Amino acid sequence: MRLKSAVSDAELLVIKAESARVVTCGGAPMLVGTEAVAPPGTAATDDAQCQLGKRYVNASGTVELVCVKAGKGSLAVDGNPMQIKAAKALPSSD
Repeated sequence: MRLKSAVSDAELLVIKAESARVVTCGGAPMLVGTEAVAPPGTAATDDAQCQLGKRYVNASGTVELVCVKAGKGSLAVDGNPMQIKAAKALPSSD
């Protein structure tokens, strides 16, 4: 599923979601699909940036999103902030 921010240029792809959740960007619920149109006069309520190519997860790991178009606004699921997913450590080679 593709999500588009209602308050910025940010677009995300849903990688994993165990159940229906409310995803917000900049404090406003995200719109489903790329054709969705944001209401006029809306803007992100914070200065955080959604970074292109980064994966975002919630604290419990039940929701994972990837940013396909950067934009302003912090991400949250059901009111809980999302964090950038840490890269997996590669095994050392001797």
